[in-house]
Amino acid sequence: MEKCNYHIFFKTLGNKLRIDIVSELKEKEMSVKELGKKLKVEQSKLSHSLKCLKDCNLVECKQSGKNRIYSLNQKTILPILKIIDKHKYNPCKK
Repeated sequence: MEKCNYHIFFKTLGNKLRIDIVSELKEKEMSVKELGKKLKVEQSKLSHSLKCLKDCNLVECKQSGKNRIYSLNQKTILPILKIIDKHKYNPCKK
C-alpha cells in the first residue's frame, strides 16, 4: 500500500459524520433514509459522506427497489474495526 492510500483512508475517516455512519453501519445495513433519521442529518450531507466512504471502499451499496442499502465492507473494514475495538487508548502521561 502506498503512503498516498494511508492519507486518503485516514482523511476519509477524519470526519465526524463519516465516523457516525460507519458506527451505525457496523450494527446493521441501512438505507439513506434510515441513516438520516438515525443520525438526524439532511440527506444531501449524508449522500455526500456516503459517496466518499464508497469511493474509498469503506462501504458497499446495493439497490433494493428504489432504495440504496449501505453496508460496511465485510472483507476489510469490519476486521479493522474489530482491531480498533480491542485497541486501548492510553494518553501520554507527563
